[in-house]
Amino acid sequence: MNLLAVDTSTEACSCALWMEGACREIFELAPRRHGELLLGMVESLLADAEMSRGALDVLAFGRGPGSFTGVRIATGMVQGIAFALDIPVAPVSSLQALAQGVSRELQRDSVLAGFDARMQEVYWGVYRKAPEGVTEPLLAESVCPPASAPVPQDGEWFGAGSAWSSYRDTLVDAVGDRLAGVDAERYPHAQDVAVIGAVAASQGRVVTADEALPIYLRDTVTRGKASGNP
Repeated sequence: MNLLAVDTSTEACSCALWMEGACREIFELAPRRHGELLLGMVESLLADAEMSRGALDVLAFGRGPGSFTGVRIATGMVQGIAFALDIPVAPVSSLQALAQGVSRELQRDSVLAGFDARMQEVYWGVYRKAPEGVTEPLLAESVCPPASAPVPQDGEWFGAGSAWSSYRDTLVDAVGDRLAGVDAERYPHAQDVAVIGAVAASQGRVVTADEALPIYLRDTVTRGKASGNP
């Protein structure tokens, strides 16, 4: 299976090519430059692999939560390619991808992933590594005040994402002595979107191009409110 993954849900912009388990990625911190960079990244990645778009079997993308504008950029690109090639899409939670990256790089299996959602709220997810190697949600993702972010009552947890920078004291107090560490400067990577997407595709959990939609968690999101996001 050849799978192309993209994520532009935060300040980071990345794409990855998953080829039967081998993965290549291009990653750059590029606030407000996602639309400028993403297509070139994808074309460069395919060229380096000597692969045409027609060789792709499935697409995956970070479907949010995250930046309103950023998530729309990834969604639009994936929909366009999927329509043109008539291939399926695996939408992947950007919070889950963040947790997957923590597991992959830091060997932390229990992750409290959070993004600053502005308006004194956080996008929040609770994840634990499953036996097959993919982090799975223990609770439904939510948007909430940081003081109300749900934390399981057992085990040690590692905090990751911009929520831990913006609301560190509040979140640290909520977890207490069960907090094993924090990396507030960590971002989702397309290679982790690819891994999660490949598992979803192998299990048939894919959608058509017109069903590949973003998730914002809030009922109403306006461009004005999201203008501070990348």
